[in-house]
Amino acid sequence: MDSPTHTGTQSEGALNPNNGTPQYEEEKPKVVVIMGPTGSGKSKLAIDMASHFPIEIINADSMQVYQGLDVLTNKVPLKDQKGVPHHLLGTISPNVEFTAKDFRDSAIPLINDILLRKCMPVIVGGTNYYIQALVSSFLLDDSAEDMDESCLSGHSGDEHTDKELDFGRDSSDYSYDHLKDIDPVAANRIHPNNHRKISQYLNLYARSGVPPSKLFQEKTAKLVPSPEKEEDCGQNWGQVNNCRYNCCFICVDAPLPVLDYYVEQRVDCMIEAGLLNEVFDIYNPNADYTRGLRQAIGVREFENFLRVYILEGRCDEESDSTNGSLSFRSINKDNKMLKENIQVILDTVGDNQPKILLKEAIDRMKLNTRRLVRSQVSISCKSDDSWASQVVEPAAKMIRSFLNDNASSMPEMEAPNNMGPKLIQRDLWTQYICKACGDRVLRGLHEWEQHKQGRGHRKLGIGVLIRDSLGSVNAVMVKQSALGGDYISIYAQVALTAIKFALDVGLPRIDMDIGCKELLAFLLSEDICLASVGTTVDDILFMKRYFLSVKFSFVSSNCNKAAIALATEAVSSPLEQVWLNDYL
Repeated sequence: MDSPTHTGTQSEGALNPNNGTPQYEEEKPKVVVIMGPTGSGKSKLAIDMASHFPIEIINADSMQVYQGLDVLTNKVPLKDQKGVPHHLLGTISPNVEFTAKDFRDSAIPLINDILLRKCMPVIVGGTNYYIQALVSSFLLDDSAEDMDESCLSGHSGDEHTDKELDFGRDSSDYSYDHLKDIDPVAANRIHPNNHRKISQYLNLYARSGVPPSKLFQEKTAKLVPSPEKEEDCGQNWGQVNNCRYNCCFICVDAPLPVLDYYVEQRVDCMIEAGLLNEVFDIYNPNADYTRGLRQAIGVREFENFLRVYILEGRCDEESDSTNGSLSFRSINKDNKMLKENIQVILDTVGDNQPKILLKEAIDRMKLNTRRLVRSQVSISCKSDDSWASQVVEPAAKMIRSFLNDNASSMPEMEAPNNMGPKLIQRDLWTQYICKACGDRVLRGLHEWEQHKQGRGHRKLGIGVLIRDSLGSVNAVMVKQSALGGDYISIYAQVALTAIKFALDVGLPRIDMDIGCKELLAFLLSEDICLASVGTTVDDILFMKRYFLSVKFSFVSSNCNKAAIALATEAVSSPLEQVWLNDYL
């Protein structure tokens, strides 16, 4: 098997790939990072790599680091680990908050030890902020909690009092807008609702009198031994290309329908394996679900069910011989495990409260897991070939090339139809504002793209689409006679305007359709006689298609029923062609 190389020597005149200028820098240790959405097979791939390389795995999943909930968090069972050492897997107390900084500080010495053993560290997980904190020298240092006193030395504000440090905590000045005024660079790199970081940045400014972004740039420059790099690194504060390690990133993925199907199966398997027993053990009606292990998907979702099922005494079943329904009494958990009752509850005739709550909890867990999958997706490629030939072998070849510093032997990854992997650039520091969702702020291109695909954006976007478009219709209606207006032209203009608006805010086509169908429904609900104002048979057909598809009745006393009958045999109208041309 191939062994990773690790030296601490300096390379002479190493070329900086970012600007093409010679740079003197220490050769960085090599690590492999396997990322990807929930259910994509990250852990399986990492373990399979052990047949090609001497590896040890460091878990970077923010829930799997905790002790307990092994089924719910989908930890790799010991029998499936195939003897590969796993670190930070179920080692942290579930009652503490294991931050990205804690992960970094724990993982760095582990990596050093693994390298001393002549093994390759493989970081595996779907928690990107853990991985960013580990591999980047600068991302985590954006947080004021990581600033040391050396960052503040030499500035006139060093001797400010603690009272000054907490300036404006209860005032209107202690806000994102105030931070934007004093340091727009730092403000642009955090979310307006991240009050903790806003507080830290303003505290830094109160203490030093220097904008936080400048402090961080200075700290970045101090980490670099070569004076020639100082200016560049200061400007690169917060950039992802300044890595602590020489990293080989591998992103495992599958098409969303495949991941969705897997999520459905995995949740069902978790229920069968005793997920509710785990949730029962950790259940506390007064617990804080925003910290520690209780943040895991599957804990909060079952809260209502467990409250009824356990605390209100609804567990023991008594079968009604006439209809098979169940009534529930209190249960001693030591006598009957929850998982033995799950299927009994789901199989009961009719809907009782425990059954309804349990089904809702399972559905919520599946929904939230699918949402997590979508938030994690960062690569889009399709493959119907086998796991070994299309995943394991290319990954092994990629790692082997990485260890040998041979870029020319990197595997060519291709998907069907000659479509290569579509990588999404993780621009972490550009803010995007979604007008359709009430000026919601998204940080980075990745968040923006994921937001546009979300159901909330589409719903709110459609609302804006319909509201603005109907406002245009009403404005035109006021100016025209109710009988003499060319409402088909009005509709066509509004529909095309709506489509262009939808494209601007990133709405998918299906939702643009829905918005325009509702526009049409509005027009007809106002008893506008579309068929009596010069509407052609083709136009009727065009409207009927959209109208019926949203389950509205097209029959109206003001409509020409004969024209509607003829429309079923008509061809697509010029209006429909105009629509499609702009739509596509």
